[in-house]
Formats: sequence, structure tokens, C-alpha cells
Amino acid sequence: MYRIEYSRDALKALVRMPANTARLIRSKIEQLAAHPLGANNNVKRLKGMDAFRLRVGDWRVVYELRHRTVVLLVIRIGPRSSVYED
Repeated sequence: MYRIEYSRDALKALVRMPANTARLIRSKIEQLAAHPLGANNNVKRLKGMDAFRLRVGDWRVVYELRHRTVVLLVIRIGPRSSVYED
């Protein structure tokens, strides 16, 4: 199981969204941390960066897997329309 770490931006996004949505997203992230390379996850590798995205309804979770330290680093959480913008 990977340890989950959140960036400051990801934590802010979780606090600002509705509680039931935040709970669902945290649950999906925990499932992902248990089996990060499982085929049943709704995950895709992002082009142009060494990161992945997890789809949770209309929300996207952008994260990195750090295999050496066994960490799943959640970089960004946001709606599909704006999560990929820098």
C-alpha cells in the first residue's frame, strides 16, 4: 500500500468542495493507494508530464507515483474543465 501525500493545492480543493464529494474522492484515492497499478482503476497516464489522472465523476485527481519511497502524491484535484491548466 502506498502512503498518500497531498499538495497544498489539493488540500485546499478538498476543503472547498461539498463534503460528500470530498469523501468520495478521498475514498477513491485510498482505493488507488491500495492497488495503484490495478486495471480496474479509472486511470490514465498524462502526456507531457510524469503523472496520472484519476477520474471521479466530473472531478479529476492528478497524481504521481513515487515507487522508491512508496508514496502516492496527489498534486491537484479539480473539475475536468480546469484541472489540467497551469
